[in-house]
Formats: sequence, structure tokens, C-alpha cells
Amino acid sequence: MARISRNHAAADNAVTNAEAPARIAGKERGASKRQLKATQTDTRSANTASSAPTASAGRRPGRPTGAARGPEQRARLLEAALTLFARQGIVDTSLGEIAREAGYTPAMMHYYFKTRDQLLDVLIDECFAPLRASLGLPFQENSDDPVAAITQLTERLVQIASDNPWFASLWVREVISDGGLLRQRMHERFGFAHQKASLLAIARWQEEGRLNASLEPALVFVTLLGMTILPLATSKLWRNDPLRGKIGGAEIARHAVALLAQGIGPAKRD
Repeated sequence: MARISRNHAAADNAVTNAEAPARIAGKERGASKRQLKATQTDTRSANTASSAPTASAGRRPGRPTGAARGPEQRARLLEAALTLFARQGIVDTSLGEIAREAGYTPAMMHYYFKTRDQLLDVLIDECFAPLRASLGLPFQENSDDPVAAITQLTERLVQIASDNPWFASLWVREVISDGGLLRQRMHERFGFAHQKASLLAIARWQEEGRLNASLEPALVFVTLLGMTILPLATSKLWRNDPLRGKIGGAEIARHAVALLAQGIGPAKRD
């Protein structure tokens, strides 16, 4: 019996020893499958995370992407605003229309300018104030020569209008017309000191005999604008006119200066 038991035990041990490699291999295969599955899961998670859009901290709707594009977008919106203001007036132009004119969304417009009043203040500070200052230089640089001052002012007006296609129409609509919003805002910001200084210079020139005493100082600039800005603002109407179609800024400036300096009488001969 003891021998039989020992024989059975030996047989069992042999079987156990024979099965051990198979069980170990099975465990290793199971571990490998679990490891592969975990690796695949991690890979899918990584791919999902990499494909998900990253939200920038502090990103707001309409905020421009890329710092380098910001100034360009802002300048494009300002140019679109000037174009529409000249075409249909400030009051009748909405921020949404300006955005569409520039090719942007309303959200982009509101990122830069929350209201139309804010936009108008920016235009006054960055566009109209420098132009206004440049128009005052001829009187400062030619304080003893009224003809030179008025000639330079005329040429500068025409040059500004030629360089900025919106200028003439906008000036007619919003500055020299009754109820012009731009004129009101300009006067609120800068007052009448600049205009008064120019009128005093004209009156002084008349007293000194340097300028025709029959001129009305307050009408000199209105006359000048009428002879320069109005023809430029309406030039599109007679672009195909055989007689006036070739008239440009240089001809308009020369004509205005001749009228102001010499009138309609015959030119003096030496």
C-alpha cells in the first residue's frame, strides 16, 4: 500500500510538473493581452486628447487669433467704417454693417469696438485730429504770406481727399451739412479755438493790406471747401463726361487758387 501511494504521489507530481509550464505560459499570455489592451486604451485616450480643440485661457467670442493679425483687423474695420460713413452717413450705419463690409463677424467688431460712439471717438483721435492739425499748418508756416497760406491749404485739402477716397463724401455729409454728427463731435472735442485763430489771421492780413479787404473772413474757408471738396465729392457723377472727365485733383486745386488769389477779372500783365 505504501508503495502504491508513493507511486500515485510520484505520478501526481509528474503530472503537476508537466502542467506547470502550460499554466505559466497561459498566465503570461493573459498578462500580455491585458497589457496590450491597456496600451491600446492609453493610445486612444492620447489621440482623443490631441485631437480635441485647445481653449486658450481668457479666450472671448470674436477675439482675433494671432497677435500679428490684430492691428490689421482693427485697421480694416476702421477703413470699412469710414467707407460706410461716407456712403450712407454715421447715424444710418450699424456696427454689424461695418463688420460685414470688412468681411468679419459682428463678434469680431464688438471685440474692438463696443459701441458706435466709441468707434467714432477712435476715428476722431487717430484719423480726423491728425488731418485737422495738418490743415492748420499752412497758416502757421506762412503767417506773413496769406496767398501762400491759402494756396498750400487748398493743395493740402485736395491731396488729403485724393489719398483718402472717403474723405470728400464724408466731409460733405458729416461736416459741412446741417446736423452732421462728425462736426458736432469734433467741436465737442476741440472747440472753436483753431477756427478762431484762422479767422483772426485773415482779419490781420486784411488790416495789413496783404489780403482783399472786401473778403468776409468767415466765408473764406466755406468758399475754399466749396471749390475743392465739392468737386471731388461729385467727381464720380461726371467721370464719363467728355469735358470734365479728365479733371483731377491738380486741376481742381489750381482752379481754386486762381479764383481765390485773382478772382474772375482778367489776369494782370507785366
